[in-house]
Amino acid sequence: MEPNIEAEARAHAEAGRWPDATTVALRGYGPELVDYLIAIARSETDGSDAFAQFSVDLWRGLPGFRWEASLRTWCYTLARHALARLQRAPARRRVVALESEQLANLAEQIRTRTVTHLRTEVKDRVRELRTRLSPEEQSILVLRIDRNLPWRDIARVLADEGEEVAEVELVKRSAALRKRFEGIKDRLRAMARAEGIGSRE
Repeated sequence: MEPNIEAEARAHAEAGRWPDATTVALRGYGPELVDYLIAIARSETDGSDAFAQFSVDLWRGLPGFRWEASLRTWCYTLARHALARLQRAPARRRVVALESEQLANLAEQIRTRTVTHLRTEVKDRVRELRTRLSPEEQSILVLRIDRNLPWRDIARVLADEGEEVAEVELVKRSAALRKRFEGIKDRLRAMARAEGIGSRE
């Protein structure tokens, strides 16, 4: 968790400084979101396009964000929904440009730097094993292992777009996700053994 990012972004938001709040969110969480989107999309192009759409959604949605979850959790939710929309209608793919040129440039720098960095990690054989999982299974792994999000936040991220999830339902989904997570890790270990490698998971 990055409380300084959360606090700084919220301070800007409460003062109505939306470009500053968006900049803090993009700088703070952008690289890990690009990584996440490319991993679950299994495509650099789709992940990059989804990040561009996420950046627009963040800019437009931040004034209505109620801070009921962390900004980081909300960003992952926006990012996942942006990718889902893109994958549902690939023929209609059209990313709307950010209204702020400065923010558009920042989003592009984050995307480019992160993609370049990720290309040097593709040799990681455990990462290759993860690509054999479903996008939702990869999502669970990334959010829990790589991002260390709490189970309730993961349940929020994985909720359908526009779905309001009550607290009782979040508790139930969190328990189900924990159980599913253990099964995913067991499968990864089995695949790693079959490939003759040790899994970090």
